[in-house]
Order: sequence, then structure tokens, then C-alpha cells
Amino acid sequence: MAKKRTQIYLDPEVHQRLKERAKEEGISLAELIRRMAKEYLRKEASPEDFLAIIGLGQSGKTDISEKHDDYLTQALSDENLR
Repeated sequence: MAKKRTQIYLDPEVHQRLKERAKEEGISLAELIRRMAKEYLRKEASPEDFLAIIGLGQSGKTDISEKHDDYLTQALSDENLR
């Protein structure tokens, strides 16, 4: 497949880290960026992905509508302790 030339500007630190990563993988910087772009686009959420959230909120608690802030605070505190 023919490639389309493009030009981007990167922060020096990002540029250096990408160059190092490309060297580690034995590929050019351009190839690394192409692969990263393809992976990014592959991971884009499709409309069906949002259906996966159905049922995630089953906690067994019956007072969530009244105490949602308390439960959210607790969940965030628990996550920060990890």
C-alpha cells in the first residue's frame, strides 16, 4: 500500500524517547509511529463497546440512589490505597 507523507512536531523529550524505543525494537522512528497510529485507531471504541457496561452496576446495595456520593468517595479512597 502506498504511504502518504506527513510532518509532525514532537516535544524533544518525546522525540528522544520514541527514537530510543524504535532502536530497541530494531525499527525506524517512522515505522514505530505508523504502528502506534494503527494500534490507536484499532483501539477506538465502537458503538457496541458501550453495551459492555450493561450490568456493571450490580452491587447488591439497595440505597445507591441516596448514598451514591458516599459509595463513590469510598471507591476512590480504596483505589488510592492500592
